Amino acid sequence: MSSDDERDEKQLDLTSPEVVTKYKSAAEIVNKALQVVLAECKPKAKIVDICDKGDAFIKEQTGSMYKNSKKKIDRGVAFPTCISVNNTVGHFSPLAGDETVLEEGDMVKIDMGCHIDGFIALVAHTHVLQQGPLTGRKADVIAAANTAAEVALRLVRPGKKNNDVTEAIQKVAAAYDCKIVEGVLSHQLKQKIIDGSKAIISVSSPETRVDDAEFLENEVYAIDIVASTGDGKPKLLDEKQTTVYKKDDSVNYQLKMKASRFIISEINQNFPYMPFTARSLEEKRARLGLVECVNHGHLQPYPVLYEKPGDFVAQIKFTVLLMPNGSDRITSHTLQELQTTKTVDDPEIKGWLALGIKKKKGGGKKKKAKKAGEKGEASTEAEPMDASSDAQE
Repeated sequence: MSSDDERDEKQLDLTSPEVVTKYKSAAEIVNKALQVVLAECKPKAKIVDICDKGDAFIKEQTGSMYKNSKKKIDRGVAFPTCISVNNTVGHFSPLAGDETVLEEGDMVKIDMGCHIDGFIALVAHTHVLQQGPLTGRKADVIAAANTAAEVALRLVRPGKKNNDVTEAIQKVAAAYDCKIVEGVLSHQLKQKIIDGSKAIISVSSPETRVDDAEFLENEVYAIDIVASTGDGKPKLLDEKQTTVYKKDDSVNYQLKMKASRFIISEINQNFPYMPFTARSLEEKRARLGLVECVNHGHLQPYPVLYEKPGDFVAQIKFTVLLMPNGSDRITSHTLQELQTTKTVDDPEIKGWLALGIKKKKGGGKKKKAKKAGEKGEASTEAEPMDASSDAQE
C-alpha cells in the first residue's frame, strides 16, 4: 500500500469527523425509517407494501442530503427492508405479487440499513403485534436477544476478542432457556463494505468458524443477535423465497444468457456494493437472469431460513462506533414491555452488564444516566431483562 493509499485509508475511519457525521446521519435516517415501518406493522397489512415503504423512506431522506455537493455522493438503502415473522429467521422481503400479511400476535423482525457515501448504519428490531405487556416465551426470546445485545455492546471494545462475544451471547441466551441461532455473522463495517473480514460468529463449530480477531479503536461494527425458542439450527425451505442478494466483485465468469447479462449490468449500475432486493430489478428478466448469476457466484444470496413451526425467533441488530472516548451505539429502538418467565442471576452476566460503555473522564463526575429506554451518551449499566425487573433498555 502506498503512503497515499494509507493516508486515504486513515482518513476514512472514525478519526475523520466527516466520516463520523456520515455514519451518524445514516443512523438517524434508519432509526426514523424503523419507526415508520413499525407504525405500518398492523394485522392484515401486506408485508411487501411495508418493505416498500421502508426503502422509499430511506431513499427520500438520503436523496435530500448532499444535493449541492461538488463530488457525487452515493447514498440510499444499505440493506433492503426485511420483515420476517415468528419462526422465520430473516431476509424476508417478498416480490411485488406476494400476498403475505401480518396477523395479530405475530412476532415481527424488522431489518434494514442506510448508507451515506458508503458509510453504513444497520438496525434490526423485534416487536409483537399485541396490546399490553408481552409474556411467556415470546417475552423470553426478545429479552434473550436484547440482553445478549447489551452484553455484546460492552464486550465489543478495543482489546477484547471476537470469540469472547460469541461465548457470552450464548451464555445469555441459555439463561432465558433460548438458543442463539447458528450461522449469523456480525461484521466490521467499512466504507462500501457491509461484510468486513473481521467478524463475530453467533455459534462456533468445526464447520463454521471465523478467524480470531481483536477489536480496535476507530472501528465500526454491526452487531447482529438472533435468538430462538427452538434449537437454533434453521433450515432453508424454499430457494424461491430468496430475494435479497449482493454482488460479488471477485467473480469474473462470463454469463451466457442475455437476461443474466442484462441483470448483472443493471446491478452493477444501481447496486454495485450494497445488498438489494430482486423487487428493485426489471422483474421479468430478473427471474430468468438471477439463477445463472447466483449459480456462477456473481451474486451472494441472503436465504430465508426457518426454525420449526411454533418456535419464535427474535433479532436485535445495532451499529456501534468504537470511538476513543468509548462505544457509541448509533442505531436502536425501545422495546415494548416484557414480562419474562426467567430471572437472570448469573454473576458473570450481571458483571458484563455492569460494564460502562463510555470511558469516564478523569476526575469528572459520572454522567447522569438517562431514563430507561433512552439511548445516548450515558455511561450506563444495563439490567438483565427478567421476571424481577421491567428494565427496557
